[in-house]
Amino acid sequence: MLKVYGLKNCDTCRKALNWLQSENIEHQFLDIRKDGFSESDLNRWLSVLDHEQLINRRGTSWRKIDPSIQESLSEVNAASLVMSEPALMKRPIFDDGKKLVLCGFRNEQQDILKSL
Repeated sequence: MLKVYGLKNCDTCRKALNWLQSENIEHQFLDIRKDGFSESDLNRWLSVLDHEQLINRRGTSWRKIDPSIQESLSEVNAASLVMSEPALMKRPIFDDGKKLVLCGFRNEQQDILKSL
């Protein structure tokens, strides 16, 4: 089953969940703050997406991060940063538990999800 990771108060996540329901795509929503996610999930997401795709550099969580940490962000320290501050991830994350990992909710992600 498709798992959707996000924040319940995120407008993009709510839009994605409504769209999934209207398209009759079976899914399970997991709030990254309340329900969490595993380090192995995060490592798989990073292996598919790359840390540059996964980190939301336009959000308030990013702006709260110390500038020296922002400048030194790399593949090596991205996982520990996201584990300590989950809201840094772009949302939603779509994960089928196998090979499919998508980040965000634009037309290209919708097209892929429709083909499931």
